[in-house]
Amino acid sequence: MNYIFYFLIVISIVAGALNGKLGDVVNAILSGAELSVKVAISLIGIMAFWLGMMKIAEKSGLIDIISTLIKPVTKRLFNDIPEDSPAVGDIAMSLAANAFGLSNAATPIGIKAMEEMQKHNKDKKSASDAMCMFLAMNTAGFQLVPATVIAVLVGIGYKNPTSIIAPTLLVTSIAFVSAIIFAKIFQHLWKPQTNDGGDE
Repeated sequence: MNYIFYFLIVISIVAGALNGKLGDVVNAILSGAELSVKVAISLIGIMAFWLGMMKIAEKSGLIDIISTLIKPVTKRLFNDIPEDSPAVGDIAMSLAANAFGLSNAATPIGIKAMEEMQKHNKDKKSASDAMCMFLAMNTAGFQLVPATVIAVLVGIGYKNPTSIIAPTLLVTSIAFVSAIIFAKIFQHLWKPQTNDGGDE
């Protein structure tokens, strides 16, 4: 990714120099750098708020309640994980973080969930069905409130940043359901090969 951005910057400078617009390119770089700092600062507040909410939910036992509520769902989607496994709570926290647009917060939680699921994985060299399902669900990125994107829009001065909530909810819901469906389909298509002792 670094090489791609480096290539784009070099091409922009060369194209600007050839077209006599080097001054405009430099001004765009400087204004873009200034805007990125403003956006980063605007993200601090909203990220701190939602991460604090997640920590409160964890400490207050709300995550345990959510885990209990979603057990019927996790039992069907992650049927190779025991119901009392810590992975269930980690999955709930990760999905909740993604639902509020906190992908940065969801990453370490998701890694922890994967580590817990690996403990129940019979084939340590391959991802289990539960791990693949969890990855598909996280990649789809279902979001109730895209907090990070809203913070970015606020940072750049967008007048109505909450207008993206409805379309984001629609698109991510479709992606989320599609990810679950396709993960289940592929689980049935690619069953692990078992050795029955060979031909006699």
